[in-house]
Amino acid sequence: MAENKTQPTSMSIQEFIKSQPEHRQADCFRLVEIMSKITNDQGTMWGPSIIGFGHYHYKYESGREGDFFHVGFSPRKQNLTIYVMAGFGASEIMSKLGKYKTGKSCLYVKKLSDISEDALEELIHYSIKKINEKYPPK
Repeated sequence: MAENKTQPTSMSIQEFIKSQPEHRQADCFRLVEIMSKITNDQGTMWGPSIIGFGHYHYKYESGREGDFFHVGFSPRKQNLTIYVMAGFGASEIMSKLGKYKTGKSCLYVKKLSDISEDALEELIHYSIKKINEKYPPK
């Protein structure tokens, strides 16, 4: 069975963030603070451009299994992409979040000041809870 394309690396998170455009760096460092505090994890680079926090092991009904991060982000050209692995089923949280767009598990924001940090923290807690219910930690 094929492995995930996105795997943990030993790249430095600090160096990666410092390599980003200056206008993105403060948001990235703030996201590291928020996600580290919530997950009690200092973060890991996943592939060349994603910073992930926490860890869970999944196993699908198909038999495919692997490991992934609970929450993460990537500074992209157009947006900060925040990975919320449980998706966006918490409409009461989403209504408080602010200005954003979503994909399946991706929250797209232009800049961190466009959203409520309190609502983001609530969303991260919600997502981790849902992931841990579906794939209980060992």
